[in-house]
Amino acid sequence: MSADLPADVTAGLEAHFGDRAEVTESYGDTTIDVPPTDWTNLLEYARDTLGHTYFDWLTGVDEPPDTFAIVAHVYNPDARRRLLLRTRVPRDHPHLPTAVPIYRGANWHERETYEMFGVIFDGHPNLVPLLLPDGFEGHPLRKDFILAARVAKPWPGAKEPGESGHGAPSRRKTLPPGVPADWGPPDA
Repeated sequence: MSADLPADVTAGLEAHFGDRAEVTESYGDTTIDVPPTDWTNLLEYARDTLGHTYFDWLTGVDEPPDTFAIVAHVYNPDARRRLLLRTRVPRDHPHLPTAVPIYRGANWHERETYEMFGVIFDGHPNLVPLLLPDGFEGHPLRKDFILAARVAKPWPGAKEPGESGHGAPSRRKTLPPGVPADWGPPDA
């Protein structure tokens, strides 16, 4: 294990997790990766042993084709040290134990990650939609989510060259990435 953590901390991680935890350092941030079975154990270890008592945020990252990464950012106010804690869940069965009993602040973040990515946090006290309108289908932060609004109405941004009535001719119109060809004309 090598990272920007003191030797006693990395030795403690190695003693506690063995080779199940991977510690890396990038751009001044220390990241600890564990398998999903060690997720709550890592959160408790960071809080109780490493002193990272402040829960900052938790989110998901879509990593096609097979996984979602779940990333939590915690902070030790006494040592002024932050950690990124990370695990990966399979796309075909995105379940992870909830972090709410360990960090109450994870509640809202897990609800948002559930809604936006479809990751289910087992044991969460109230895993219901948070931000999207009732009846919304899909998970909009997944990379395979089709942005239908780009097809249903014109993009409100600046016009393409040549569309203002003067200047160079317009470029060939294409559908936005990921939109099926049978969803209508590209200029819809």
